[in-house]
Amino acid sequence: MTYEQLVVLHAIVTEGTFRGAAERLNKSQSAISHMLKKLEDEIDITLLSRAEYRPKLTSKGQVFYRQAIRVMQQMQQLGSTAKSLSASQEAEVFLAVTVTYPIKPLLKVIRDITALYPSTHIRLTRESMGGSVKRLLRNDADMIIATLDGVPIEQVEAVPLSTVIISPVAHPDFEPARSSHMKTIAEMQSYVQVVVADSSNGEFEQSRGLLPGGLRWTVSDVATKKEILLANMGWGGFPEHLIEDELKNGTLVRLNVEGYTPIHSHLHQIRRRDRDAGIVAQTIWERMMVGE
Repeated sequence: MTYEQLVVLHAIVTEGTFRGAAERLNKSQSAISHMLKKLEDEIDITLLSRAEYRPKLTSKGQVFYRQAIRVMQQMQQLGSTAKSLSASQEAEVFLAVTVTYPIKPLLKVIRDITALYPSTHIRLTRESMGGSVKRLLRNDADMIIATLDGVPIEQVEAVPLSTVIISPVAHPDFEPARSSHMKTIAEMQSYVQVVVADSSNGEFEQSRGLLPGGLRWTVSDVATKKEILLANMGWGGFPEHLIEDELKNGTLVRLNVEGYTPIHSHLHQIRRRDRDAGIVAQTIWERMMVGE
């Protein structure tokens, strides 16, 4: 059994056909079929049923495939570790971070990394909606912090990082905030909802919590959105850690809107599986993972 045979099996399963796997791996279809057959003969298990047009994992094949994925991930991690041990530090590391992430833990890591690797230029960009995913899939970013919405899981390595609570809020004098009873969607449609533009330009849209049929203003950043809400000119969802002071002093209050309960947004640190991490990017990844 070889790593290449496992790669072939993975390609067939994810592409859905032998032809698709051949194109993906830049091999002939006969070579793909031969490598799979050789693997099946070596382990004495039929992994894929060929009874239908698209090959399908057998019951034993499903068990084997799950373990094979783990082995492939471990091999990739081992390869990344080996390369980082022998690599010199990168000229630049690009990090794309969603605006909803509390930035302080990352800044602490970057401060320590800068002391260790002063020659590496750190580029840090804040993104909204699917902007971070766009950066990653276009190979612009070495690592992103975002939700898994719109992320092709099979192409990335993702580690849970933190959970952010996003609540609908407004100025206390905003009419729907003057009473605590639940406002229906129909009632809220005549009030302006303020949203932040998707920095992926809609390519990997992660927009959630948009009121159907309602009035809407779109702004470029969360700071502008916050100022609009404080000016009593609209309402919108906001990460609670970014408005702690305003919630405490009452300049912003939570709204009770039908279908708009606080959202627990689960953020992950994410990187591509097919991209080798340099020594600086790898160190950032490991330190964020252990919460340093």
